[in-house]
Amino acid sequence: MLKYDWENSVGYWICTASHALRKALGQELAKSGITIRQWEVLAWLSCNGSGSQSELAEVLGIEANTLGGVVVRMERDGLLTRECDETDKRKNTIKPTAKAEELWLQVAEIAFRVRVNAVKGLSPEDLQTFKRLCHTIHDNLTQDDQTLTHEIPINSDN
Repeated sequence: MLKYDWENSVGYWICTASHALRKALGQELAKSGITIRQWEVLAWLSCNGSGSQSELAEVLGIEANTLGGVVVRMERDGLLTRECDETDKRKNTIKPTAKAEELWLQVAEIAFRVRVNAVKGLSPEDLQTFKRLCHTIHDNLTQDDQTLTHEIPINSDN
């Protein structure tokens, strides 16, 4: 049997919580005929207005080809347009349509309801601490110097 100290694994905690959140969101979004990947595209567009497929693939942490299929379906469904970048013909700029804006209003409400359910029982202070801790973990793992330490993992028994 493979052994690991799961009870002390920050990655495990984050991944299991993320999986539960994505599953709940995906189930609710499916009722509106949209996938979680399509929701992610719309969410990114809501923040950025428009941008290149390569930027979006990088942010979502998926291969450009995987995103390409999502974008093709969304374009087919009238949710976005793709235009060749004027300065670099290899790039496509994606933009939401009016239909996407209408859908976004519906699915943003769904995401909000899932969020409310996810944080039941957490105080505003808990949420601020959680946000700060997530930012710290993100910053620790994305800074330029990725030197791994050789410290002993946290053990709650000590």
